[in-house]
Amino acid sequence: MTRKDRSVRLKTSASSRAKRRLRRRLSAGLLLLVALAVAGGLAAVLTPTPQKAVADESSSALLRTGKQLFETSCVTCHGANLQGVPDRGPSLIGVGEAAVYFQVSTGRMPAVRGEAQAARKDPIFDAGQIDALGAYVQANGGGPTVVRNPDGSIAQKSLRGDDLGRGGDLFRLNCASCHNFTGKGGALSSGKYAPDLEPATEQQILTAMLTGPQNMPKFSDRQLSFDAKKDIIAYVKTVSEERQPGGYGLGGFGPAPEGMAMWIIGMVAVIGAALWIGARS
Repeated sequence: MTRKDRSVRLKTSASSRAKRRLRRRLSAGLLLLVALAVAGGLAAVLTPTPQKAVADESSSALLRTGKQLFETSCVTCHGANLQGVPDRGPSLIGVGEAAVYFQVSTGRMPAVRGEAQAARKDPIFDAGQIDALGAYVQANGGGPTVVRNPDGSIAQKSLRGDDLGRGGDLFRLNCASCHNFTGKGGALSSGKYAPDLEPATEQQILTAMLTGPQNMPKFSDRQLSFDAKKDIIAYVKTVSEERQPGGYGLGGFGPAPEGMAMWIIGMVAVIGAALWIGARS
């Protein structure tokens, strides 16, 4: 082999070794990048995301407004921590947003004076203030909530069930003993009474069943399912809105006042007819 051939062979061998080293370095670098990518992906999947308390500005503003309203209108009777004040007002712990909505939207609270039973009147607070006050009590005391539409508004018409017959049966079984068969209310003991249900909205009827205001019992979902409550609401609203086929409904109080009215009218008619006949004789 000549010197020239050896030189060419050495150069070729050196070039091959250089290429192999370059390929090994590139392969090692590629493997390192793949390993880093896999490790990063596993870390992202397996590492728990830290929980950060991100304050919702609208909710915070609502709670601040509710706190201000509570401190100016409710704290004297219900206490700074919702624990209640003896001989003034009950605890609000556990009553929830639903109780606030019922009591405040019907004007029963804030109470004007101490009495056997708070009567329905025009509400002092508007809808936004009622929401704020309810949110504050709910956040600090918990309890049942109101039912809302998908857009966040208070549900009303959507709370009417589909089975009026079932609603009537359930109402007569659970409510008629106090509220009468048509929801017109009636007297109870110790100066208390079951109110007329005609002015009550669907949400007010529901929240009353959920929270049991005054002398009314609570109806949990074990006693009356949500669908059963909706059927009762449908019955009450249908009865209160339907027209009286006979003309004047006499308040819808049932057969006793209607029978009395018929007796009085009949007796007057008979006596009048007798007097007229006697005068003509």
